[in-house]
Amino acid sequence: MHQNQQTMKKLKKITVAKGDGIGPEIMDATLKILKAAGARIEWEEIEIGEQVYLSGHSSGISPEAWEALRRNRVFLKGPITTPQGSGYKSLNVTLRKTLGLYANVRPCKSFHPFVHTRHPQMDVVIIRENEEDLYAGIEHQQTDEVVQCLKLITRPGCERIVRYAFEYARLYKRKRVSCFVKDNIMKLTDGLFHRVFKEIAAEYPDLASDSWIVDIGAARLSDTPEIFDVVVTPNLYGDVISDITAQISGSVGLAGSANIGEGFAMFEAIHGSAPDIAGRNIANPSGLLRAACMMLNHIGQQDVAETVKNAWSCAIEEGIHTADIYKEGFSSQLVGTAEFADAVIERLGRKPEKLQVSEYAREVKLDIAAYQRRKPALKVLKGVDVFVDWKGTNPDELADRLTRLNRDVRLTMITNRGVKVWPQGFAETFCTDHWRCRFEVANGHPAEQQSIPGILADAINEGLDVIKTENLYEFDGIKGFSLGQGQ
Repeated sequence: MHQNQQTMKKLKKITVAKGDGIGPEIMDATLKILKAAGARIEWEEIEIGEQVYLSGHSSGISPEAWEALRRNRVFLKGPITTPQGSGYKSLNVTLRKTLGLYANVRPCKSFHPFVHTRHPQMDVVIIRENEEDLYAGIEHQQTDEVVQCLKLITRPGCERIVRYAFEYARLYKRKRVSCFVKDNIMKLTDGLFHRVFKEIAAEYPDLASDSWIVDIGAARLSDTPEIFDVVVTPNLYGDVISDITAQISGSVGLAGSANIGEGFAMFEAIHGSAPDIAGRNIANPSGLLRAACMMLNHIGQQDVAETVKNAWSCAIEEGIHTADIYKEGFSSQLVGTAEFADAVIERLGRKPEKLQVSEYAREVKLDIAAYQRRKPALKVLKGVDVFVDWKGTNPDELADRLTRLNRDVRLTMITNRGVKVWPQGFAETFCTDHWRCRFEVANGHPAEQQSIPGILADAINEGLDVIKTENLYEFDGIKGFSLGQGQ
């Protein structure tokens, strides 16, 4: 076999999408660098994003593109634009959920003194759960005044992302894993995430662990990021704090991310498509380039990743900067997107003098154990929350009508926006047209299954507009439902 045939045989085929806005510019720059560095890849290009949305695909991706993604299993993706309007779904969320990309990994490191930052010692990795939480995208409007979004947190989702964080920390010789949640308020959803974190942390005695309420955790992360190492958190919090962390390191434009699943991986910059600067050759390709280095590590080409990262570091420490990080008297040369790529290529084979030299271990990978479903808990029906669209303002009047529905489950509480307004509510509490009316068993016995459809039938006869119900259960004697505020 000839040498060029041997080389071709070793090439890893990936899928590439240039995306929208600045996407084509930064992707061209990135691919040019990878090719010059000798990356052993070939790519199949697909189109995603705004034009695909507008051509009639509500998720921004065609069936042919899905086939390419599933065929190649590795995706280097440029930023995209989602058109305005409720008819268009986020392609990023669709990709992550459809392909099982449960772990979003975003390293954020200071490049002091060559990129201006107030936090020269920071070196934080945000590991964000990528499929659940409020990003499930389940929203409803059922009354004139109220809309709702369903927050979904699952035990399998928690176990996978938390275990990934600890395995990542161990593999990359990190020392601490911190959990960010808001379980002082969301005791069931965030409470489950925190509980799983503590369970799994006990399996890693070689790693320190701690937990933070997300508000103070985010405050400390933005003020003293050097106290954190690896942070694991549910989806929404991770989205917010990873952008904060990237920005305080010097620029959001410097940060790349990996989206990892069991059999698929997607790599992208963390920033958006920035249509206001598209086509002007001023965007920083570093975020996508650093994501590409994560991809090279993922596919076992650590040698090429080292070459690219070290050349990039040389350009940065020599002050060759794009507009987002250029600072007069601090940087040496202001360059555009294409010129920055050329500067990196010119430095291939060199190592930085002051920034950390990139060296990656070979033949290593994360080994995440498959989720093992536990023995089901004893599940007992204890009542039902009946949600009613009612335009009145006096909860006592609504309660008078609802008590006519009593059976073995009886009306025990009415809340509005989560605040108890009956019994013994306060006149000062502002109420909308969305009322939660709780019916519970009074004798401690399980509720009768037929009671709930019976209540709904009686509610119709009473002229009440029931918009939804939520059954109330105990699991092994522990309530699986929240109480009303003010109880």
